[in-house]
Amino acid sequence: MYGRRITLGVASALGALVLAGCSSSDAGQDDGDIPGKPSQRPKSVAPFWVNPDGKAARQVSTYGKDGKAADARLVHKIAAQPVAEWIGVDDPEAEARGFTEAAAKADRAALLVLYNIPHRDCGRYSQGGAADGNAYRAWLDGVVRGIGDRETTVVLEPDALPHIVDTCTPQQFHEERYALLTEAVGKLKALPHTKVYLDAGNPHWIKDPGRMVEPLKRAGIDQADGFALNISNYQTTVENTKYGKKLSAMVGGKHFVIDTSRNGNGPAPGGDDPENWCNPRGRALGTPPTVKTGDPQVDAYLWIKRPGESDGSCKGGPKAGAWWPDYALELARNAKPEREQE
Repeated sequence: MYGRRITLGVASALGALVLAGCSSSDAGQDDGDIPGKPSQRPKSVAPFWVNPDGKAARQVSTYGKDGKAADARLVHKIAAQPVAEWIGVDDPEAEARGFTEAAAKADRAALLVLYNIPHRDCGRYSQGGAADGNAYRAWLDGVVRGIGDRETTVVLEPDALPHIVDTCTPQQFHEERYALLTEAVGKLKALPHTKVYLDAGNPHWIKDPGRMVEPLKRAGIDQADGFALNISNYQTTVENTKYGKKLSAMVGGKHFVIDTSRNGNGPAPGGDDPENWCNPRGRALGTPPTVKTGDPQVDAYLWIKRPGESDGSCKGGPKAGAWWPDYALELARNAKPEREQE
């Protein structure tokens, strides 16, 4: 789930699209046509940047060169959407600057995920993070410099607060984590055009939203724009919305965003299996990213988890964050038409 540097250069924005996820280059294709580079979505619907050189776009190109037109068109459903860029550990300033400058050039906002908190993921599939608090602060300062005054939405530290609530993160690390998150919210909100959302889990994980109230307040929710739900998970949009509204009422009416990247078929059967969240089969892409949610409390449906990247080395998958073409194809193949999605 780590971010990657990109080759700058953005396809020019097009007019209104007839179908979600389709650019003018693939409209009206016959069965043998290969989609071209993805273009930007209409700004009024999805104001976030589509990376024309992301992993999915490169996979489309590879399938095209191999003559696999049907597979190329399936993965283009992912490539055509704005997905979050996860900032890596090596050069956060350059990565943040590269993504935000490319987005600004396309007249779009960047969507970034910061995922480097110390003691990350409790030693599980996505273990790692900064060595200590000072290392995290230095890394964060690089991100802040890289964003600058460009329009950016940041999803801050997936799992960090839910792992405090579910006692996965040891008690001795709680105070430092709250301090680091509060500082991060403050530094990011000091930028002129940056929105920040703290992760608040999902309704299957933290079933009582009241348990998230104190952690969110201690992490700076009052200063943040809101909270994020369902990151890298499969719970339905309807269930997340119900949960989010209950939680919002407890934290001053804060708005929220929902990760719809892979929830088109909801969660896999067998919810009591602790590994049920990791690369479950039969899942589908969810509602494409949009700010047209129809609900004033839901700021956006976002693709925070990048569809096609593995959850971890389970069920035959590669390491967490690695591109997995077969899983990308399955998600795209199972996707419902947009009008049928919840």
